[in-house]
Parts: sequence; C-alpha cells; structure tokens
Amino acid sequence: MTELNHHRFSLSTGIEMDAFTAGDAANPAIIFLHGFPESHRTWRHQMAHFSDRFFCIAPDQRGYRNSSKPQNVDAYTADKLTADIFALADALGIHNFIIAGHDWGGAIAWSVALNGQPGGLNPAWAGRVTRAIIANAPHPYLFQRLMINDMQQRAASQYIRAFRDPANDAVVREGGLTSLMRKTVSWDKPSAMEPEERAALLKDWQDRDACFGMLNWYRASAIYVPAMDEDAEMPAFAASDFPKLMIPTLIVWAMDDLALPASNIEGIEKLVPHVTIAPVEDCGHFVIWEQPKAVNAAIDAFLN
Repeated sequence: MTELNHHRFSLSTGIEMDAFTAGDAANPAIIFLHGFPESHRTWRHQMAHFSDRFFCIAPDQRGYRNSSKPQNVDAYTADKLTADIFALADALGIHNFIIAGHDWGGAIAWSVALNGQPGGLNPAWAGRVTRAIIANAPHPYLFQRLMINDMQQRAASQYIRAFRDPANDAVVREGGLTSLMRKTVSWDKPSAMEPEERAALLKDWQDRDACFGMLNWYRASAIYVPAMDEDAEMPAFAASDFPKLMIPTLIVWAMDDLALPASNIEGIEKLVPHVTIAPVEDCGHFVIWEQPKAVNAAIDAFLN
C-alpha cells in the first residue's frame, strides 16, 4: 500500500486538521472526503491507485480522529465544513482541484462543488473546483424530497433521528459510538473490511469527543427526517428551484445500499446535466473499499 505523508494544518477556519497526501504536488489535485463514521483511510485504495498521476489529499475532517473536535453543534453546519475544505486547499497551496466524497464526505463534496464551480454560489471560491466525484452520497435536493415522499428512504433514515436524539447521549457516554451503532443501524458490512482497518475504527469510536463530533454532523444538518407516521411538509429549499451543478460529475452508486437506495439517483440529470453514473452491483454502502477495483475503474474512465 502507498505510503501517505502526514500533515497538520492550522486552518483559517480556526480548526486544526490532519491531512494525508500521496503523489507529486505538481500534479492535478484530488481532495478525497470521508464519511461517517470513518477517516481518511476510507480512500486508501484510491490514494494508492491515483497517486502516480494526481496529487491525492485525504483529510480527517472536523470532528474526526486527531483533527479538532468542537463539541457545540453549530460548529458542524454545512457552510463551516465546506469552508474547511477550501481552507485546506489554501494551506496546501492548491487553487484548482477535483473534489471527491463518500457518504457525509459526499454531502460536503456536493456543497464544495456547488460553491466552487465556475459561477458558483460563493464568489470567493467560484472557479476552483473542476470536477466532482460522488460515491453513495445523495444530492441534498433529491434526498430531502425522498425523505418526505418515499417511505423506503424515510424508513432507512430513521437512524438519523436516533443520532439526533439527546436521550441517546448516555448510550454514547457509556459505550462509545459502537453501542449506538449496534442499537440503531443495519447497513454495515463487517466482513468486507480488513481486520486492521476495522480495529482502528473501533478504537476511534471510543473517543467520546470524536463520538459527539461525528454525531454533530447529523445534528447540525438542515435535512429534515420525519417520523414514519408524520404528515410532513416539504422544506422550502426542496420545494423550489435548486442550483444546477454544471461541472463534469461522476456518481458511483452501490446498488445494494440499505441506507441510500438507488432512488437517490433517479432524475439526477436535471440537477447535474454533465453527469456520469457508474452503478456497482452486489455492493453495500461502503463501496469505495468494498469494491475498490470497480470504483477505481469508474474514476479512471471519468478522468481520462
């Protein structure tokens, strides 16, 4: 496996962030964002595969591992998590980059891309993001609409309500994140992960500050998750026009994801006109390390 270089940055957003790099800094940059409840190691197979022609960067995001773990919920709003990524690029001396993300990292990748595409939502960042790679991370507009209208997605997302419920904080304080995961989720696939990687994650999940940092991503999110019997109204941002993502975008989607069914990519072309969709069959949520060869092949084809 490719050796990664460790960096520690004091970002302009006020946090300390660990980041790991591989490849020549003179090459085009890809920033890989992990999701819940993982780390930069999520992208280990892609860092190894692409570092011969790209400068690959994978941070431990805010709330994870040894990066800063503020305990207040409002430290994890999407605007702050997005700003961290542009601040990381600045710290590395990178102007233009490709953004890649899985799960929650994909949610922030959507935001980074929408803000950083040419003519993007944030003029200070517009034009810096050249392409986007999304792996099993729903588009926020479609995800919110499914949460209201699609009972399968609503049922699959009830764990988010549990993650947001302060009544479960005692479970986390007593047994770490592992205890809450066992109680609330069913989309993990333990046999697909290398034993040493799983052991490292289980250790991370015992850090109580990290546990609540990770949960705060859910608690600060604007996504509304109704109860199963709730007659819910559509939030305003998903009831009106949503900005289009116009840069070339690859969506890799594991078709057997129990948390995020394939309905999340239906109609995506209307929101992302230059999209390439790469379905991965017989694979669960953690597609980038469950089926790394398929993911790498899809990214290769997209970038060539």
